[in-house]
Amino acid sequence: MIAKMIKYDIVLYSGEHERFLDRLQDLGLVDVTVAGWEPSESDLKLISEVDSRGKAVEALRAKCAEKDFKAGTPYSNGDEAYAAYVEASSRATALKAEIARLRKASEDLAPWGEFSAERVSTLAGEGIVLRYFTCYSNVFKANIGDWSERYAIETIADTGHSVYFVVVSRPGDEIAIDAEEQKAPTMNYLEAAEAAEAAERELETVESTIARCAATVDAIASSTDRLKDQLELTRVVRSNEKAADGKLVVMEGWAEADTVAQVDALLDETPYLIYFKRKPTPEDDVPVKLKNHWFARVFELVGDMYARPKYGTLDLTPFFAPFYMLFFGICLNDAGYGLVLLLLGLVMYRKSKGGMMRQASWFAILCAISTMAVGLICGSFFGISLSEYFPSIPFYDFQGKFFTMAMAIGIVQILLGMLLKVITTSVTFGFRYSFGTLGWFLVLLAACIAGGLPMLNSAWVIPFFTTSSPAFYVVIGIGLVLMLLLNTPGRNPLVNFGSGLWDTYNNITGILSDVLSYIRLFAIGLSGGILATVFNSLADGLSPDIPVVKWIVMAIILLIGHGINLFMSVISSFVHPMRLTFVEFYKNAGFEIAAHSFNPLRKLSKSEK
Repeated sequence: MIAKMIKYDIVLYSGEHERFLDRLQDLGLVDVTVAGWEPSESDLKLISEVDSRGKAVEALRAKCAEKDFKAGTPYSNGDEAYAAYVEASSRATALKAEIARLRKASEDLAPWGEFSAERVSTLAGEGIVLRYFTCYSNVFKANIGDWSERYAIETIADTGHSVYFVVVSRPGDEIAIDAEEQKAPTMNYLEAAEAAEAAERELETVESTIARCAATVDAIASSTDRLKDQLELTRVVRSNEKAADGKLVVMEGWAEADTVAQVDALLDETPYLIYFKRKPTPEDDVPVKLKNHWFARVFELVGDMYARPKYGTLDLTPFFAPFYMLFFGICLNDAGYGLVLLLLGLVMYRKSKGGMMRQASWFAILCAISTMAVGLICGSFFGISLSEYFPSIPFYDFQGKFFTMAMAIGIVQILLGMLLKVITTSVTFGFRYSFGTLGWFLVLLAACIAGGLPMLNSAWVIPFFTTSSPAFYVVIGIGLVLMLLLNTPGRNPLVNFGSGLWDTYNNITGILSDVLSYIRLFAIGLSGGILATVFNSLADGLSPDIPVVKWIVMAIILLIGHGINLFMSVISSFVHPMRLTFVEFYKNAGFEIAAHSFNPLRKLSKSEK
């Protein structure tokens, strides 16, 4: 459900503005309307600082999660630790690059042997220049005779593939040989290796500093939260409207109806302030907060991927949650895969400390339970048909029967969506404004009961409500009158009739495509099951007939094959039910998007203590 909101219009003396907002931030119950804020240069610096600190906290928490991590002595406060981390991380990056360069240089310089770069420089000052060349061994052997007649050449190394040699020349001499000239080295390979080792020792010292920073990560996070609080306060302060030559500040805010007593108490005790409160009107852009029981709250993360419902409408989360759970189980459709997902969910739950991680773990657990239930009903366990081992149990024939069942489930959800739209429209605008949708609901419901149920099962015929019974035609007639003549109250019946005919065409084509969309439940569930069976067959067919090796190869094929299939199937089982929810169900339920979510002004540094 959507939490009830109360609007506050506040006028206060500008001298009390920041002090009041600070107290409001401490309270953490009011969403202050913010518009037209343009960050100043100092604000941009603060935003950059918050972003940098956030990345630092993320990196340090990842450091703490490493298996071989050893925490150092913590710093006295978060600001000191962050400053040390910025310097240390920058130096560590530079050292890692330098070590990589020196190790590569040592490797490249190894063929040139041990020499003194200082001596080479001295010779150059005396007019004797050493030029460094390399070429393929076959090229060198073919040309060394000719080259030696023209130049003084000294072979340094022959790797069998390449030859490294030096040409002794004078400054400005042009050397024309078919070889690649190398840049004169400034050190030998031993010196490069020693420099790399020195850099590695320095890196160890820097890493110990980072370890100290990691031990202080909570303090860095707290100091970052204080900066976020400062930024949020600045944003609100700069966006509030000034009046009376800047002497007054006009603010707008929203609070939950359940918390108005606490908000009123703060406002009443604040000097130089007056306020007005009222219930929202249809013209207001009301922030939305959802308040659901634990089951529906788990599936809020799915709904939030699209949008929050508009204030004054119906929160659809409790209604699509059971369907989503069922759809996920149908798409994955294997008790073995469900068991793996359940174990992963339990591991996530155990490691989570609340918040989004805890919500995601419950989501995985519920979807796993649904998958296991559907898999057991259909007799599938890691692609193995349980009916072969338990022939007496009447498992559901997914491949043979679920095609029509998928469309039937879709019709049920679409009808539920239309019913919810009727209820929402009736509550919001009045019952007579829902006649058009109600007419369509009655026609479809009657058609499904009288014609659809017997198609699914001949035993499901309702004697007094068939396609030939008077009750059926009465309901159809009422529905047609509502959708064709009474679809818009107060309008000319002829106009309503024309509009109703046009809506009839659109609704017939739309509903038909919506129902057909649910076939994807059958297709995805079938494809995942077929792939699981294929991998089982491959494991059995490709394994050599050697006692121990056979089982090892089979295990490898099964692990890789089922791992790939599980990964792809879980993604499909997550995405496609979400598409059915947002496109088919939301559309037929008349879903409207909220302007924004309820986000009260509060101090992060206080809320996380």
